[in-house]
Amino acid sequence: MPKNQYHPESFTHPGITLRQKLEEMGIGPKEFALRTGKPEKTISAILNCDSSITPDMAVLFENVLQIPARFWNNYQQKYNEAIAKQKSRQVVLDATDWARIFPYAAMAKLNWVSKTRKIEEKAENLLRFFGFSSHNVWESFYYEEKLKVTFRISLKHTKEAPAISAWLRKGDLLSQNIDAPEYNSEAFKNALVKIKNIMAYHPQDFFNQLSNLCLKAGVKVVYTPCLPKAPVNGCTRWINDTPLIQLSGRYKRNDVFWFTFFHEAGHILLHGKKDIFLEYKDYSDKD
Repeated sequence: MPKNQYHPESFTHPGITLRQKLEEMGIGPKEFALRTGKPEKTISAILNCDSSITPDMAVLFENVLQIPARFWNNYQQKYNEAIAKQKSRQVVLDATDWARIFPYAAMAKLNWVSKTRKIEEKAENLLRFFGFSSHNVWESFYYEEKLKVTFRISLKHTKEAPAISAWLRKGDLLSQNIDAPEYNSEAFKNALVKIKNIMAYHPQDFFNQLSNLCLKAGVKVVYTPCLPKAPVNGCTRWINDTPLIQLSGRYKRNDVFWFTFFHEAGHILLHGKKDIFLEYKDYSDKD
């Protein structure tokens, strides 16, 4: 990032400069509106900083004020950008308390987010990690089930919802980098027979063999390490008509890993596409 950049705390609306120019020329709002062919109400709104100068207006202003249209266009663009950054800054500030509830240090250690001790940077990084514009959207998605785009979930009554939501989100991000063919249930059943042999012999590259066989049948399988206070063994959900199995390797035991995998595979074969199956022993009052 370039050093010694200037970031002013306040930004002037182009309407103020326009007002000063009109006063200099001795032209009132009514006359200026007449000269430009724009409604007086529109000109007054700009002069009062309640409206923006559009590119079309900038061209009309050029003839009257003898100031190039690009001046007003650049002025308005910089002002709009400054206001947008100001609003974005406030969103981050509002999310600082929210950011404190996540196991940020553990997530940073796994390179899920950038390392930092500044709470504002943590909030900004977490919003970017989840792909949400504000922390309120996170609550709508993971608590209130308002965004039923891919699956239904409510972590409102779980003990460690933030950590679990972060674990789930990492699975989403990993799955986005995998191209899968259309899901084929028969092909998946056949793959499970071969996977049982992999389970029995457990070769060193067992996970690659497992994920490749599933992928050929249109099933994505990803591994996501556990986060502190997120005791999840695995999860199954459908994303854009593609089933996703997310495994944590919790307990670091082969029997738990394979039991969880086949359990998740059963959800894919037997249950609906809109439900999420989270293998978490304290998951609310739901089985």
